[in-house]
Amino acid sequence: MDLIFAEATPPGRGGVSVIRLSGEGARSVAEGLVGSMRTPRHAYFRNLTIEDETVDQVLAMWFRDGHSFTGEEVVELHLHGAPVIARRVSAALLECGARLAEAGEFTRRAFLNGRMDLAEIEGLGDLLAAETEAQRRLAMRATSGELATRTAEWRSWLVEAGAFVEVSVDFADEDVPDEVPAEAYGMIERLHASISKEIAGFSAAERIRQGFEVAIVGPPNAGKSSLINKIAKRDVAIVSTVAGTTRDVIELRLDLKGLPVTLLDTAGLRQSEDEVEVAGIERARERAFAADLRVHLSDSGDAIADLWHPGDIALCGKADLSGATEQAISAVTGVGIDAVLDQIFDRLRDRVAGAGIVSHERQLNELQMAANALENTQHLPVELLAEELRKANHALDRLLGRIDAEDYLDKIFLSFCIGK
Repeated sequence: MDLIFAEATPPGRGGVSVIRLSGEGARSVAEGLVGSMRTPRHAYFRNLTIEDETVDQVLAMWFRDGHSFTGEEVVELHLHGAPVIARRVSAALLECGARLAEAGEFTRRAFLNGRMDLAEIEGLGDLLAAETEAQRRLAMRATSGELATRTAEWRSWLVEAGAFVEVSVDFADEDVPDEVPAEAYGMIERLHASISKEIAGFSAAERIRQGFEVAIVGPPNAGKSSLINKIAKRDVAIVSTVAGTTRDVIELRLDLKGLPVTLLDTAGLRQSEDEVEVAGIERARERAFAADLRVHLSDSGDAIADLWHPGDIALCGKADLSGATEQAISAVTGVGIDAVLDQIFDRLRDRVAGAGIVSHERQLNELQMAANALENTQHLPVELLAEELRKANHALDRLLGRIDAEDYLDKIFLSFCIGK
């Protein structure tokens, strides 16, 4: 493969800038800049010289092929974080025949060289995008190979069950015990139950990865925008005594005790003849209905009946004026706001309690194909059963990207940054 390089740290001014090279000749090219590096994984403090001029003092290290992130020979140059230095070194590397890496190309090479499977790569992408502790923990489970370990266990069951079935097919005329097919069926049933349990945990895991939406709904002037601003501790939404001020859905992203949550400030729900306001109200209803949770806010504490879902929260607003104390909040004094955030967290936490390790739709689809192949197999003849087991095994191979992975790679790496 080509010798590639990229700045692995964010562009701009900083304390340190790291440039990473990967591919055949990485060490040789780097030694042309910093001198001999004989020992792998040893940090060398050197002058980096270009055209007999010392450009910077750097830390340099190299990794043998087979012992690096990409599986190729890799060199890292730790420069001082002035953009001019990174530009000068990049220009020198281009002159040496290296090329700038594409987004995700280092990780793509790790996959192609067998250093990571497809599920681990998806987890790495999630880790790079993680904003909360719950997202980080979920991503780390994938990146550490937990799904690969679980899949290996499933495949071992498949292989054992398949062996029983193949014996029954290949030696049907021989003296094979009658209980062999029955034992295979029992093993398949346990495998189907295990995969189905992981499928059932997909919804909660996906919500952790993508985040929850909580809609604040109610009539005009109920204090929805004021509540959003109080939680954000800044003016996110326009607050006015004029009813119908909020026309579009305003979003506020929160890290709520480790859970990713987006609060939605929606248009006040009422009858209106204003065409723009009517459009905003319709959009508010659509987003609120699709949200994971709704907070119904009004002066009386009543909920919007057609939007109410079990588990929703109903609140009295403007507690500083009404004097209400039960399920009441005030965006002016802050009374009750911490309590309602705790309620939101408790409800969402209950929903993610059963989260599995499958959090991408691609992974879900492969597991569903495997589960479908294993479903209702109790009365299949052994010849057809053997084919269903092969289908399930094929789906598990696709799950980890061992086959048919090219269709997914470009899509997966679209979200990766250059240098990773």
